Amino acid sequence: QVQLVESGGGLVQAGDSLTLSCAASGRTFSDYPMGWFRQAPGMERELVAGVNRGGRITYYADSVKGRFTISRYNAKNTVSLQMDSLKPEDTAVYYCAAKRVLPFYSGAYTRTDYDYWGQGTQVTVSS
Repeated sequence: QVQLVESGGGLVQAGDSLTLSCAASGRTFSDYPMGWFRQAPGMERELVAGVNRGGRITYYADSVKGRFTISRYNAKNTVSLQMDSLKPEDTAVYYCAAKRVLPFYSGAYTRTDYDYWGQGTQVTVSS
């Protein structure tokens, strides 16, 4: 079992930057690929960024590529999402998630069936 707690959300203006953090506890953090999802009202939850267990392989949705950066710090059991050049359409509740994988799995996990989820943090971008 992995417990995840997000922080760092808030209200910002278009063009601003914001960094979300996710603290993990429980099982060995480095065993899990991590992802950041978001869900806007009336929309499905979408994967915006993912990172592999070692932190070197990343995935980004086209909508955030070049603006968001996912990073993980295994020694501190944390994963972050640096969000730059924010747009009103980035407004959503953001969730971090962890995926159980087999030992040989080396990539970022790009599907949506993650196993553990945080409670979410609201990001609102005003125009």
